Amino acid sequence: MLAATVLTLALLGNAHTCSKGASCEAGIVCRITKPALLVLNQETAKVIQTAFQRVNYPNITGEKAMMLLGRVKYGLYNIQISHLSIASSQVELVEAKSIDVSIQNVSVVFNGTLKYGYTGAWGLGIDQSIDFEIDSAIDLQINTQLTCDSGRVRTNAPDCHLSFHKLLLHLQGEREPGWIKQLFTNFISYTLKLILKGQVCKEINVISNVMADFVQTRAASILSDGDIGVDISLTGDPVITASYLESHHKAVLETWGFNTNQEIFQELVGSLPSQAQVTVHCLKVPKISCQNKGVVVSSSVMVEFLFPRPDQQHFVAYTFEEDIITTVQASYSKKKLFLSLLDFQITPKTVSNLTESSSESVQTFLQSMIDTVGIPEVVSRLEAVFTALMNSKGLSLFDIINPEITPQDGFLLLQMDFGFPEHLLVDFLQSLS
Repeated sequence: MLAATVLTLALLGNAHTCSKGASCEAGIVCRITKPALLVLNQETAKVIQTAFQRVNYPNITGEKAMMLLGRVKYGLYNIQISHLSIASSQVELVEAKSIDVSIQNVSVVFNGTLKYGYTGAWGLGIDQSIDFEIDSAIDLQINTQLTCDSGRVRTNAPDCHLSFHKLLLHLQGEREPGWIKQLFTNFISYTLKLILKGQVCKEINVISNVMADFVQTRAASILSDGDIGVDISLTGDPVITASYLESHHKAVLETWGFNTNQEIFQELVGSLPSQAQVTVHCLKVPKISCQNKGVVVSSSVMVEFLFPRPDQQHFVAYTFEEDIITTVQASYSKKKLFLSLLDFQITPKTVSNLTESSSESVQTFLQSMIDTVGIPEVVSRLEAVFTALMNSKGLSLFDIINPEITPQDGFLLLQMDFGFPEHLLVDFLQSLS
């Protein structure tokens, strides 16, 4: 449950800094409700199984005094897990403190080799090697705290407890089963409990933080493309209440330029000569703000038309600059992004006409074409472009149910149900192996 929760929170994490424990103005607030946590909890078993299997179980050696036999030397070697299953798990949110996960009936079967030796009658040294199997039943309680460290989610589990309901030693090929079991059962039980408590709890914490880094790296890739990216690093520690888990993020748009695909405009002005070209350049970084009426994008663009001379050499025939303010409403359905153009305003700034043959009517026609047809058409085509881009980043692999995107003054409210991002968990578990 812990790692699964971190996986979801980390989808909104990035690699920029924030002061540890500090809180500053957030651009995105991500709230995971208790029902959503229960969905994530369904996949807890896979992460816990991985933690048990990744533990490096050390060889155990020593010696013990035994009546009649003297000192018996022993060693447990090649300890491995041959079977593991989990019956159930529950999750609770403790206000302003931790995520508490209870895992019941973890059935684990260990196997390995027991070697022992002692001095028998007439001073003869006796050495034996027996394969063993340990059948155990364990309950696991993990109370985990979430913090922000350098803009990333970090986990810490100061309270991690294992309770053993069963621990049975089985020896294969026993020639002296009675006294060997009597000698080693209690010792093996005590030693194995210490190893599991220390190593398993440590591994769960390691896996949780490795998963956070894994998903945050994936998120950085999903939320960037070329010169466009979003800094959504954490601004402070995640907030835990009894009914939800909440994280705060910067959500600062970072972009270093924008060039449209000139073929779009080429098609819009089909009445121009066949070799005429039109290009659009962004003169400054677009400013994006959220208002009740929608998402408002403000920018300045320069449009250049190139007309061929009779000698086929191109030159700038007509250039103009405009300030454009566009308001759109976004929605997402059936794994597609939809952009509704609600309003746009265009303010001409400068005009440069370098060809004597260009008349006032041509200038009016060209500008009207861009203003009344070009902007709506570009918005329409961006739906397909952005959908393809998001799908290339893996968004289509998520099961997003009934999403709602509601613009408010200063922020966007996104609400949705979701299925567990199984593909991310599979990729993560494969990366561990």
